[in-house]
Amino acid sequence: MAGNGNISRRAMKAMGLFGGVQVMGILCSIVRTKLVAMWIGPVGIGLFGLFNNALEMISTGTNLGIRSSSVRDISQAHDSTTPGLVAKMVAVVRKWSLWLGLFGALVTLMLAPLLSELTFGDQSHLWGFVALSVAVLLGAITNGEYAVLQGSARLKRLASVTLWGTLTGLAVSIPLFYLLRERSILPSILAYAMALAAFAWLFRNKEYAKPQLSRRETFDMGKGFVKLGIFMTLGNFASILASYAFNAWLNMNAGTEAVGFYQAGYTLINKYTGLILTALGMEYYPRLSKVANSRLRLRAFVSQEINVAIAVMAPVVALFILLRELVVWILYTPEFNVILTFVSWGMIGTVLRTLSWCLAFTILAKGDGKTYLWTEVASAVINLVLNIVFYRWWGLTGLGIAFLVSYLLYTAIVAVVYFKMYRLSVSRGCLVNLLWTLAVASVVMWAMEHDVLAVAIALTVVSIAIAWRQLVALWRR
Repeated sequence: MAGNGNISRRAMKAMGLFGGVQVMGILCSIVRTKLVAMWIGPVGIGLFGLFNNALEMISTGTNLGIRSSSVRDISQAHDSTTPGLVAKMVAVVRKWSLWLGLFGALVTLMLAPLLSELTFGDQSHLWGFVALSVAVLLGAITNGEYAVLQGSARLKRLASVTLWGTLTGLAVSIPLFYLLRERSILPSILAYAMALAAFAWLFRNKEYAKPQLSRRETFDMGKGFVKLGIFMTLGNFASILASYAFNAWLNMNAGTEAVGFYQAGYTLINKYTGLILTALGMEYYPRLSKVANSRLRLRAFVSQEINVAIAVMAPVVALFILLRELVVWILYTPEFNVILTFVSWGMIGTVLRTLSWCLAFTILAKGDGKTYLWTEVASAVINLVLNIVFYRWWGLTGLGIAFLVSYLLYTAIVAVVYFKMYRLSVSRGCLVNLLWTLAVASVVMWAMEHDVLAVAIALTVVSIAIAWRQLVALWRR
């Protein structure tokens, strides 16, 4: 297609832009954690985790997923010929975000006594949870502005909000940590929420005249993305529940140390490589939503995204396996070397995760909430069962194999939806790139497991060279 070169450039630019922002976010998180550990100690780390977990739980449950679901409606409104539809949809998303933010804040206020009792065993932190309601409200409003910027393809503004909000939140928190010590935890959480909300307001999209909408119109126009958001929230909850269930099972059957090793390995596999997919998704999801009703354009966009994502992931996976011991040494300690094989199997699974990620976005782009829900629930159940069974068979290594096999099965499920239900296809080059990347990752892992370092290095270098050539070709096309 004529525009394929531009698609690849946009995808790579988005990856570079948001990848850099996420790296800065991780660095800020590391600095914040280090300072809390130095100046407040384990109590500070514990309080930070408890309040943030409560904030995440309440926000996820009350925001109904509109941060992601409404992006689709805003993107499609931009392609519509209906006069003023974009301005109306932006206004609807902002109003719904405010309503849900107020609802979340009210829920937090009502549950504050119970949350303090369940979390700390007494009412000593009641007012801390009352204060957390402000962060819930600000977070919902900020997420609404995020959705508007992403759906309107204002990606530089969105990156600026995240970057400057995170840096400002850290800058305000540092003197709080030093001066207030243990009493600084709640103010620092509120500072982050306020900083992000302030920059979201500063960089918000102000290009559309504010339309006059009744509450009934706002409710009716928002029903679609709220319904999809509810399905997305339930799907995410299924994944969280399965993760919690396995961690609890592992803790009871193998001890807390095994849980620590699992969490360390899972973070390496899922979180750090996930930065690439998250960065790509910022541009991919709204673009795919615009063409959700065109089979030809969907096929072209999905194929192009697979080629870009796999080309980027191929050298990342090979390098990660090659340098696995160094990575573990930098982020953890030599004691964690027991997760090396676990991580290697998981990195091979990341290749399949990349493919399934590209295909699965078509479900959200089409607004098919029920299909999204059952695929996510099936994935959560498969992952839970495989983790338990494979850990019993092979220990920590089995968890890496479980990650690989679970994504193999999830890819098969999503492929049935993509190829059979939606009657879509991908280009032949996608399959070639996928098989090549899987082969490289597998051979590099074999070489590292059998101390054939020269083979691992040579193949990684070849993988980097080929990926560079592919990305340059896609950029210039």
